[in-house]
Amino acid sequence: MTYLEKLNPWCIMRLQTNMQNQVVARFRRCSDAEAHLQVLCRLIPNVSFTLIFNVVLEQQDQTA
Repeated sequence: MTYLEKLNPWCIMRLQTNMQNQVVARFRRCSDAEAHLQVLCRLIPNVSFTLIFNVVLEQQDQTA
């Protein structure tokens, strides 16, 4: 997980039929993501998008 992904947890995902979903954009605020999602749905009506909150869990080093 990159630093950018940690700072921008709201993701717009493009839903594809082969279960290979694609991150289209990342946002820091939910309201920004929702506004961008509305624009995408108006501009590309034949493609399915969804908004998710991508929680990043830190893994601790267990080499003790």
